Amino acid sequence: MPAPLLALPSHLPPAKAAVLELTVLAFHLLLYPTGVTQERHAPAGPPPPGPGAPGPGIPRPAPPPVVLLHGFVDNRSAFVLLRRTLSGAGRRVEALNYSPFTRDLRTAAEQLARHVEDVRARTGHTRVDLVGHSLGGLVARYYVQRLGGERHVRTVITLGTPHHGTSAVPLLGDLHPLVRQIRPGSRLLRELDAPAPGCRTRFVTFWSELDPWMAPAETACLNHPDLLAVPVRVTGIGHLALPVHPAVTARVQEELAGPSTALGGGSASVSVA
Repeated sequence: MPAPLLALPSHLPPAKAAVLELTVLAFHLLLYPTGVTQERHAPAGPPPPGPGAPGPGIPRPAPPPVVLLHGFVDNRSAFVLLRRTLSGAGRRVEALNYSPFTRDLRTAAEQLARHVEDVRARTGHTRVDLVGHSLGGLVARYYVQRLGGERHVRTVITLGTPHHGTSAVPLLGDLHPLVRQIRPGSRLLRELDAPAPGCRTRFVTFWSELDPWMAPAETACLNHPDLLAVPVRVTGIGHLALPVHPAVTARVQEELAGPSTALGGGSASVSVA
């Protein structure tokens, strides 16, 4: 079950979180041009052994690669700090840009499916982990639930993702098809509400009661009877800060470092106040 929610009278975050959001936005606008192009990847050999050993003389396999997925009209530059955290912990990290002109989330999910196959072929790993911010989390989830990705994805972490739709986007935003797809009750969200029997991918959903783009706040908590989902409540920051705040990036690394058999429920929290 989701962690208890804070019922705010407004979707405007308090002053401290708002200042942080504006600061993150300013730096991200500066970095945005650096992430416009797609990453280039050199061919890789078999997965290298990880640190430690499960038995005498037997190296522990390296953890799965991590694929990062940005949000609406964003790009891979949003993950500069998260990428540094994960790479510093010895993870192989890649980021996938889907086009800002994408008009159907399913198209982005199909692109992700092709990219995961490419990662698996290049690295020798059979499974990957996915981290998605905002709309990127829904792209990851659609791939896992609807395109057979659960066979190839160990863990999906979402940061401020409208799993059950959001009404925070102004009505003018409905001119864009992707915005219509994240409205509560949309056809795409009904697809994701459909049964997903046997799905063993673990979901970890980070959410904040100060996220002005999630309305209601609990929409960022995944609640599906067939999915193994753990909500992580983040206090003190808003939407844009989720993929860059040190407390959150450290917790993402911890969740990815956990054993793939840690499929349990419950809830957790991260305080950055």
